[in-house]
Amino acid sequence: MTDYPCFYFSMNMTMRFQLVLWSLLSMAVLTNAQTLTVLDELSSEPLKGVVLITQNPSLSVMTNARGQADIAVFQGASDIFIRLLGYKTQIRSFEDITNQQYEIRLEPSILNLDQVVVSGTRWRETSNDVPAQIALITSEEVALQNPQTAADLLSLSGKVFVQKSQQGGGSPMIRGFATNRLIYIIDGIRMNTAIFRGGNLQNVINLDPFATEHTEVSFGPNSVIYGSDAIGGVMSFQTLTPQFSVNDELLTTGKAILRYATANQEKTGHMDINLGWEKWALTTSFSHWDFGHLRQGKNGPDDYLKSAYVERQNGIDQVIVQEDPLLQRPSAYHQNNVMQKVRYKPNASWDFQYAYHFSQTSSYGRYDRHNRNRDGFPRYAEWNYGPQKWAMHNLLISHLGKNTWYDEMHLQLARQSFEESRIDRTFQRDDRTKNVENVDAYSVNLDWVKAVSQSNQLFYGLEFVIDDVRSSGSALNIVEGSITTGPSRYPESTWSSHAIYLSGESRLSDKLTIQAGVRYNRFILKSDFKSNLDFYPLPFSSAKVNNGALTGSIGTIYRPTDDWVIKANIGTAFRSPNVDVLGKIFDSEAGAVTVPNPSLKGEYAYNFDLGLARIIGKILKIDVAGYYTILNNAMVRRNYQLNGQDSIIYDGQLSQVQAIQNAAVAHVYGIQAGIEIKILSGLTLLSDINIQKGEEELDDQTRSPSRHAAPTFGVTRLRYRLENNCTLECNIIYQGQRNHEDLAREERGKDEIYAKDSAGQNYAPSWYTLNFKVRYGINKNWTLSGGLENITNQRYRPYSSGISGAGRNFIISLNAQF
Repeated sequence: MTDYPCFYFSMNMTMRFQLVLWSLLSMAVLTNAQTLTVLDELSSEPLKGVVLITQNPSLSVMTNARGQADIAVFQGASDIFIRLLGYKTQIRSFEDITNQQYEIRLEPSILNLDQVVVSGTRWRETSNDVPAQIALITSEEVALQNPQTAADLLSLSGKVFVQKSQQGGGSPMIRGFATNRLIYIIDGIRMNTAIFRGGNLQNVINLDPFATEHTEVSFGPNSVIYGSDAIGGVMSFQTLTPQFSVNDELLTTGKAILRYATANQEKTGHMDINLGWEKWALTTSFSHWDFGHLRQGKNGPDDYLKSAYVERQNGIDQVIVQEDPLLQRPSAYHQNNVMQKVRYKPNASWDFQYAYHFSQTSSYGRYDRHNRNRDGFPRYAEWNYGPQKWAMHNLLISHLGKNTWYDEMHLQLARQSFEESRIDRTFQRDDRTKNVENVDAYSVNLDWVKAVSQSNQLFYGLEFVIDDVRSSGSALNIVEGSITTGPSRYPESTWSSHAIYLSGESRLSDKLTIQAGVRYNRFILKSDFKSNLDFYPLPFSSAKVNNGALTGSIGTIYRPTDDWVIKANIGTAFRSPNVDVLGKIFDSEAGAVTVPNPSLKGEYAYNFDLGLARIIGKILKIDVAGYYTILNNAMVRRNYQLNGQDSIIYDGQLSQVQAIQNAAVAHVYGIQAGIEIKILSGLTLLSDINIQKGEEELDDQTRSPSRHAAPTFGVTRLRYRLENNCTLECNIIYQGQRNHEDLAREERGKDEIYAKDSAGQNYAPSWYTLNFKVRYGINKNWTLSGGLENITNQRYRPYSSGISGAGRNFIISLNAQF
């Protein structure tokens, strides 16, 4: 009898153990069951970056490098949209996914009308809910095309024109606007600073194409969300996001890339690695570029050839005859980029991400300035940009609240530091002048989204930005070694912006959506000119601007059927005076000097655009958008007087005094059109064309063509995708001609940039390049890509550029993924 209690106790313990074991197994099964895997239907390869999104409430997750995502947050959802550019969108319920054993296969298809974007509202949503026209550039497109810089990456859209004054640069032009009338966004943070100038910019090269997940270009005004400068468009770069493991195993992924190109002897290396646990994830990225002098093509205008360069020998500047006139010297430079991200997600509600970015270039020559002449000799012995540095610390805190005030909140704190310098020396002179600019930019963004009903959402937020600008000038006597203080390019300044915005989205029906918003922005600029009074007889020692701007937009999206969509948008935008336009002193062109103007006010843009896209017969997609923009109080450079004088001595030369003034009304209008034709299975024709016109008012009430409205340009691609993970593409990139009389007045005298027509006047010839690209997956870990660019070896120069494009160029790249 005494054995029975032991027997019952043993049986009881066994049953309890089995119960606990089954509970643990059930939990494990449940946990694993909530891990979705998304595969390519043809190759069965896992798909990275697939976005799963619900609209009410607004929730989203993304698959990692193994095509996996934890979808527990969607439990009970009836409509989960599964999207990846280049694949047919699927709509599944959580129950459907469960019945499919948590595996989804996506069918390749380029003929899609919707894609997931963030640039429209700062929140992840589909392009069907955004009235603005948006182009998306994926990492897969980047891997096929092999752009050398982030500026080249933007041109892949076929809708962005890129100007270059030197190889180390690239200034995008969008819908007739450029430079400080466009916004650069990196991981949600604005890169524009108080010294972003109206002349061409090269800041975009600070970004790393290898560390970019995708890039979005939003066309037209977007000041409601992004504030000052968002007149022509927004370029939003999303860098690599640390990925978590979906189980208790360490997720280790990454890639390594080696690339070589012949036209500039490019030698590039990149490596990134992701370490992911269930709550912690780390991503580290490093890239190095080394570019030699760029060789242009053989067939084209002789005006672009450079027969000589300056070299200092035995203490004397010598003009050296160049053995190879196709070599554009000096244009070589190198660059390093580093990125480190840390992500922590303690539970389903909170997500913390910290990122550090750093980029530094070597010094590099501004090629167009080296082509200037004076009295039959080179104007400059040296004209270089010094090392360009950019660093950013960015902390993003996200919270899924689902409370009275918001469903999700984003708080972003960022600090950026910029350093730029310009170094020049006149031919056969001993004094080398140097200007150094430093900007520390601090920003706080607080954004909320709230679903107020099944068909209505609110997006609202606050933004605070402060830029601290420091500038110095000096002159070094390269013979004696003595250094003297010189005039600074900018006054010591502080620029700040404070804003609040509200945007709403309403689904009036399954076919019609309306989005509207409003923003109030206050901007304050304080500048101190005292350090420059010893060099320039300015009639003032300080300047202050304190103005406000109210902007708004309203747009509609109408989808008569699933195969076509119509979008219309009306919006306003503004640009506040910054330190560059108010306080800069510089030689804008030969024989002219630009001086400060403390009475500047902001400029305002009014825009209307209409677009439609339609899929016909599942083999043809047409996408057309038209736009018209009016810019009032446009800040432009005009003749000016300083202390009653219209000319002063600047850099040893009598120069016409000019200043940036609110002196014009500008009009820009145009059409963007694209077509995609599915010819056969895997064979597709894609083409984009951009036609734009712009004009601005001059002092004498006449009109001049706008400088930043590019000639007709576009790209046509014939792409063939094989089932064995191989993609082939032939494409033609082209630009139309811009005659002398169609050049902006300020451009017509720039001999160092343009070719000569039959009458000996400057103009921009038309050009094209024929290119071949290939990407071949050797196996699941190794990919070989490359191509032959400018096959016919054209000598061409993009409009308004100071350096020619590459001649015939062979590129090869080896990519290892793990």
